[in-house]
Amino acid sequence: MPLSEREQKILHELEQALFKEDPTFVSRVQSETVYKHAGRNLKWAAVIFLAGFGVLLGTFTFSVPLAFVGFMLMLLSAISFEANLRRMGRAGIHDITHSIHSSNRSATIKHLQDRMRDRFKRDQS
Repeated sequence: MPLSEREQKILHELEQALFKEDPTFVSRVQSETVYKHAGRNLKWAAVIFLAGFGVLLGTFTFSVPLAFVGFMLMLLSAISFEANLRRMGRAGIHDITHSIHSSNRSATIKHLQDRMRDRFKRDQS
């Protein structure tokens, strides 16, 4: 159901007031998507999972309760990872993988490798 002209005018006035009052919030909301937020949460869940795995491996031989804490970190982060993955759905995963491929990271890494190789060749000469 489309908005009436009066409702559209009120909405436009509210938008303009928000732009004037808090432009940083507006720019953040415009640039932030559900996919970016869930993707950030996926990264944190993976980091916490690895930290929990490290705690589990590092403490299992001398402190079983501490190893259990590591296991619980792993379990909770895996649950969080799964929930955020579901929240993203196929469209979000496609969006993130497309942005990764389009950012051309492999060319950047190749450029850095070439620079390091050239630097070490100069030092040896």
